[in-house]
Amino acid sequence: MSILEVQDLEVRYGGIRAVKGVSLRVEEGELVCLIGANGAGKSSTLRALSGLAETTTGRVSYQGRDINALPAFERARSGLALVPEGRGVFAQLSVDENLRMGAYTRQDDGIDADREEVFKLFPKLKERRGQSGGTLSGGEQQMLALGRALMSRPKLLMLDEPSMGLAPLVVRRIFEVIRDINAKGVTVLLVEQNAKAALELAKRAYVMESGLITLEGDARALMNDPKVREAYLGETISP
Repeated sequence: MSILEVQDLEVRYGGIRAVKGVSLRVEEGELVCLIGANGAGKSSTLRALSGLAETTTGRVSYQGRDINALPAFERARSGLALVPEGRGVFAQLSVDENLRMGAYTRQDDGIDADREEVFKLFPKLKERRGQSGGTLSGGEQQMLALGRALMSRPKLLMLDEPSMGLAPLVVRRIFEVIRDINAKGVTVLLVEQNAKAALELAKRAYVMESGLITLEGDARALMNDPKVREAYLGETISP
């Protein structure tokens, strides 16, 4: 069953068509990645899906419901969470306060327990729970942004370039957590320039170029596609 279906999505910034009629789907429980070069339109796609960028044309269906007219806060309330490029933590708020902001729309008794689960995933955040988000390292801010999204108990977690600018050891830990989150039943749509890591992690994948989906299919199959290997995995394919 599809949790997300996108048909002919278009996003414009003035006269620039950043996304030129993208169609994709994500099945419930899947981990799907969207790879492509910088400027391909990947982030604009996620912003449109989360309601942060206006769509010119196209249809977005989430859990079988057309959400084109739904504002961003209602999409978040319904379980569609975005971890944005650049992390977007609340710099003046503490780690603890950032995590509680992730649960802003919740009114249940499980918030403290979920925060402790985030601390188990990222022990460094527990050590720095009283420290302001803006003073954390880049890797710690990424952990905090991911933890904050998890506090909303998302049904679909969208991640925009979670490995950007991070040390290899931190990247490895972030991807381990993403795999664990998905294994626990959270559907994941991952946008990532680190194509090799993303394809190794995902079940299915889409390749985006200049605002268009140019390839799609099984992630392992795409990893062996000569075009993908040459363009995104840094391999030179002999004629």
